[in-house]
Amino acid sequence: MGGNDERRGLTAAIASFLLWGAMPLYWHLLKSVPALQILLHRVVWSTLLVGGWLLWREGHAWLRVLARLRVAGMLAASGLLIGANWGLYIWSVNNGHVVESSLGYFINPLLSVLLGVAFLRERLTRAQWASVAVATLGVLWLTLRFGQLPWIALALAVTFALYGLIRKLVAVDAMAGLAIEGGYLLLPALAVLGWSELHGAGGFLALGGSGYGATRDVLLVASGALTALPLIGFAYGVRRVPLSVIGLLQYISPTLQFLIGVFAFHETFDRDRAIGFAFIWTALAMFALDGWRRSRRAAVRVGAAVVEAD
Repeated sequence: MGGNDERRGLTAAIASFLLWGAMPLYWHLLKSVPALQILLHRVVWSTLLVGGWLLWREGHAWLRVLARLRVAGMLAASGLLIGANWGLYIWSVNNGHVVESSLGYFINPLLSVLLGVAFLRERLTRAQWASVAVATLGVLWLTLRFGQLPWIALALAVTFALYGLIRKLVAVDAMAGLAIEGGYLLLPALAVLGWSELHGAGGFLALGGSGYGATRDVLLVASGALTALPLIGFAYGVRRVPLSVIGLLQYISPTLQFLIGVFAFHETFDRDRAIGFAFIWTALAMFALDGWRRSRRAAVRVGAAVVEAD
């Protein structure tokens, strides 16, 4: 895999994490809509968007993936994982748990790093191990200072880390994989949405009586694009960049979520939380410095090889 391909994967992954980090602001606009309804609309509109695009561009060729039973089964599992992650995240944001949900996405990169080492035989440098250790101390500190098991954080971390591992292992185009994942959830989502509208528990387009309003209807439809874009970028990046690097880059998202939770939604951020986050940000600085040093050494070696060849 060439350096340009890896750089494109890195750019796509970083852009995805930035968009994910800003998402609490979007879901907050839909606070009056039940979390389950938001999740169902997310599934429906993202699947229709991506599936429609693929049918228009490629016809039915991408559906041949389903003929590979192992791949089809793994995408079914990743679809269930990401659906569970979406639902819990939306609920946590709209119920005042943005800071705790950010803790989940701080824990998640640690799990991704460990999964990369355990299942993919990826290797870390000493500096990378040290940064993981420092970040782990920060996560442990934050976990202990919650005073109770942070189940929201742990569930978000586990579901997304396992999702990332499966998408790393499945050699499927990013958009095709997302469409198939959503396809497994599409019919159940449509069924529940239809039942909700018929029984007055929904409000899309005022079909169930009193509606959510035109603005929220538009936001629900647009959530399909907001869902698809970062997942496509993540799936594209995770196939081209070591999972250990992806794992540590994921700190971008929870950092933004944390800042939104504290400064936009005015959630609690006391001295204990400040100590924990300081550990994590220090770990990020250590990892970034190590990456910069290794890239500089690689550039020097390439330059020396070119000079010697001349």
